[in-house]
Amino acid sequence: VAANEVEIKNYAFSPVKITVKKGTKLTWENYDIAPHTVTVDDASKDGPKSEFLSKGKKFSYTFSKAGTYLYHCEPHPYMKAQVVVTE
Repeated sequence: VAANEVEIKNYAFSPVKITVKKGTKLTWENYDIAPHTVTVDDASKDGPKSEFLSKGKKFSYTFSKAGTYLYHCEPHPYMKAQVVVTE
């Protein structure tokens, strides 16, 4: 299970880069007091788009297409990461 999880901790996504197979459900959990989002960089494309996640909240997204998904946190745009989805 841990292989398909991303921690939001200390104003960073960990791991910063994760590779998963198409069809994988990835879960992000916020460990910070501050609220964060998981937001795909290119809003016109498919990808994760979460609401604000308070401490202890989780967000999951299933990647149905192969490709590289760059994402960030809306209130903290310096928080960046990526998901690489393989066939």
